[in-house]
Amino acid sequence: MLKRRIPLAWKQLTKERGRMIVAIAGIAFADVLMFLQMGFRSALFEGAVQLHQVLDGEIFLVSDRYKAVISLDRFTERRLYQALGYSGVESVTPVYLSPVQWKNPENRQIWNLYAIGINPDDQTILLPEVKSNTELLKRPDTVLFDAGARQEFGRIPQLFQASGNVTTEVEHRRVDVVGLFKLGTSFGINGHMITSDLNFLRMFRERRQKGLIDVGVVKLRSDANLDQVLQNLRSGLPNDVRIMSKAEFMEQEKSFWNTSTPVGYVFDLGAVIGFIVGAVVVYQILYSDVSDHLPEYATLKAIGFRDTYLLSVVFQEALILAFIGFLPGFAISLGFYQVTRQATLLPMVMTIGRATFVLMLTAMMCTISAAISVRKLQSADPADIF
Repeated sequence: MLKRRIPLAWKQLTKERGRMIVAIAGIAFADVLMFLQMGFRSALFEGAVQLHQVLDGEIFLVSDRYKAVISLDRFTERRLYQALGYSGVESVTPVYLSPVQWKNPENRQIWNLYAIGINPDDQTILLPEVKSNTELLKRPDTVLFDAGARQEFGRIPQLFQASGNVTTEVEHRRVDVVGLFKLGTSFGINGHMITSDLNFLRMFRERRQKGLIDVGVVKLRSDANLDQVLQNLRSGLPNDVRIMSKAEFMEQEKSFWNTSTPVGYVFDLGAVIGFIVGAVVVYQILYSDVSDHLPEYATLKAIGFRDTYLLSVVFQEALILAFIGFLPGFAISLGFYQVTRQATLLPMVMTIGRATFVLMLTAMMCTISAAISVRKLQSADPADIF
C-alpha cells in the first residue's frame, strides 16, 4: 500500500505547534478586525438609507442645500406641485421630517426620535404595517412607533401589544401610539415614528402654516421614462431644489456619511490596520520558520532542489495558515455580529460576498508576508551554512 504523501509545508508548520497556533491566532484576530470594520461600514450605509428605501417614488425633490436626512433644509411646496404638471408624473406627495422630543412613558425621560409626517391618503411608506394603519393616523395626535427603535424610548412594542394603546408626549404634546412598524436604527437615528402631515405640523408651532416641506416624492406613470422626466424637471424647475432619482437620493446619503463625516474613514482605516497586523504576524512566523530551517533548505539546495520548489513550500505554508486562520476568525465574527446587532440594533449581517472578500484578503495578506520572508531563503548558500 502506498503511503499518502504529506506536504512538506504542513510538516514544517505542525513541527512547531506553538508557533503555528500563534500564527493562526494572529490571522484570526486580523480577520475579526476586518470583518467588524466592514460590518460597521456596511451597517452605516444600509442604516442610512432605510428610510429612502421605503418611500414609494421614483423621483425625489429636496432643497438645493440638502445634505442628508439628519441635515435637512426645507423648500417651498409649490415646486412639488409644479412637478405634477410634467409629462409622465402620476402623483406627488410631500414628506415632513424632523427629530422630535419623545418622552419615555415609563421613566419620563426625554429622547430624540425621528418623526416622519405623511398624508395618510397617499400611501407613501412601503411598509405593510403602515399601510394597514393609515386610517388611524387621520385621528388627531396619533402616531405609529418604530418597533426597531432603541430601548431608551421605552418598551413601547410590549406595552402596545399588552394594552392596544400607549399614551405619551411628543414635543410636550400628548399623543397616542395606535400601531407599530419596523424600520430600525442607524448611526444618526435611534428610532422613528410616523404620523399624519396634520399631526406633524401640530407638533411644531413654527411649521403650523403649511408651505415648506422637507422631501417631495414623485411617482411616475408605468410608461414614463425616468431619465427623460428627470431631465425635464431639472431643466424646468428653479435651482432652489435638487431633483434626484431614488438611486441618486440613496447615493447622496451614503456619500454624506462616507465623505462629510469621519465615520466612513475610521472604518476603512480599521480594516487596513487589521490587514497590516495580520501581515506582520504572518511575516514574523514565516521568517522565524525559514531562519530555523535554513540548514535544511540549504541541504535541499545542495542535493539539487531549485529555489522555485523551496519558495513554493513557504507559500504553501502561508496559504495553509491563511485558510486555517480564517475559519476561527469567521466563526468569532459571526458571534460578534449577532451580539452587536442585538446591542445596537444596527443592520449587521454577514454576507457571502464579504466572507469571500475577507478570505481573499487573508490569502493576499499571507502571500505578501511569504514573499517578504523568502528573501532570506533565496540568499541561502550551502557552502556558507556548512
